[in-house]
Amino acid sequence: MRFLFATGGTAGHINPALATASYIREVKPESEILFIGTADHMESRLVPDAGFDFNTIEISGFKRSLSPKAIADNVNTVFKLIRSEHESKKIIQEFKPDVAVGFGGYVSGPVLDEAVKLGIPCCIHEQNAFPGITNKQLAKKVDKVMLTVEDAKKHLDSKNEPVVTGLPVRGEILGKDRESARKELGIPSDKKLVLSFGGSLGAAPLNDAMFDILLKHASNCSVYHIHSVGTNGKDYLGKFKENGFDEVKENVLKKGTVEVRLYIDDMDRCMAAANLVIGRAGASSLSEIEAMGKASILIPSPYVAENHQFHNAMALVNRNAARIIEEKDLTSDSLGSMIDNLLSDGELLFEIEKNAKQMAILDSRERIAEIIFSLVK
Repeated sequence: MRFLFATGGTAGHINPALATASYIREVKPESEILFIGTADHMESRLVPDAGFDFNTIEISGFKRSLSPKAIADNVNTVFKLIRSEHESKKIIQEFKPDVAVGFGGYVSGPVLDEAVKLGIPCCIHEQNAFPGITNKQLAKKVDKVMLTVEDAKKHLDSKNEPVVTGLPVRGEILGKDRESARKELGIPSDKKLVLSFGGSLGAAPLNDAMFDILLKHASNCSVYHIHSVGTNGKDYLGKFKENGFDEVKENVLKKGTVEVRLYIDDMDRCMAAANLVIGRAGASSLSEIEAMGKASILIPSPYVAENHQFHNAMALVNRNAARIIEEKDLTSDSLGSMIDNLLSDGELLFEIEKNAKQMAILDSRERIAEIIFSLVK
């Protein structure tokens, strides 16, 4: 069997596609799998590194501004779109897939459009609670629409009834437990641990709000706290040094029970050990929070398409499975007060953890693969 995957742009689109393709390769090793993406985004590195064949088309997204530069860029995008349709058709005709699968990003648009025209069975997966523009358009044409959360249904006009499959979660996340993770990190079982991060690059508003909170936790040693400033937040490490934090190893500072890192490269261990997780509301992060049954304070990024992180967060908040602070309301006081309230109420914390765990779909790869297999003629 031959399977064509189209996705790109961000890790949130690419990693679920790679997890699904890897599972297909495990259970049907005779399968041929080809990815289509762009040459200038991270799929050009991640897909070949995972051992999959990779072809590229040239495509870009439309700008939403009316500035002269944006208008010129959009005219160029139209020409790229026409060219990408021809490129996609050629690749599809040469590869002859049994099924074409789209995991979002604008690269999925021309590939799945051409696959539909050529009579190839097609399906898409939407990671967010508020679907992206490409998947909204494709949902009207493809044979199957798969969703991470039920809430996305109301924003789609689908050809067929969507199916909730969840989002694949990394195996290392599922393999960790709180007790062993705490032992590895040297955190006593009777102490609370807060884990906070703004993504791999970091988020300046979260770092700003967290600064005074971290100084307080470091001074009174009442709470263990691991915080990542992100790779764009190196300046914050200097501020912590000025306030008595010692560099225990490169880009890792410590004072009392607080550890500030540039980047968290053992997220599976840190999240497993945590009582409370604070961060953005990307689909992958939320799926990991649900899979591990973690209470969380979510601060959605307002800078993403369709404000989809807010909708992602509300899918949990509406089920009492998380708390939310919008960035416009984020201060040290608002965040610190919410942290204190949650950590001081063990019953509430347990209830939120339980509700988050109930939202988890742990066999997402299998569900998605079964739908893909069901489309093979």
